[in-house]
Amino acid sequence: MLDEYIRKADKQIISIQKDYFMYIVPIAWLYVALMMAVAEATNSNGTVLGAIITFLLYGLLPITLVVYVMGTPARRRAIKAKEQAELAAARAAAGLAADVSSVAPDADSQTAADAVSAVRKEA
Repeated sequence: MLDEYIRKADKQIISIQKDYFMYIVPIAWLYVALMMAVAEATNSNGTVLGAIITFLLYGLLPITLVVYVMGTPARRRAIKAKEQAELAAARAAAGLAADVSSVAPDADSQTAADAVSAVRKEA
């Protein structure tokens, strides 16, 4: 039991490390874009407005797009897991309803009637 718990914890840690490792490149990209913006602002021919535009166009907007695209598989997994949970809950509720309805016709010691009558071919 302890071994199983340790294996499960290791898998979760590795999964978390993989998720955070993928953000190293966007963080580095933002750092470079920030340094470009600082260089633009402190240059004798540069302006603060140019620095802001540099940071937005070279850093923030591309990184936002890249991180959104990188997160697509995780969003799909979350949606699929939610749908599976809803399906399981619906099946469990239907199973309980089926159990109750199967007991009800026999409660009065009567035979259970078929919900759909048999269809015969005409001769």
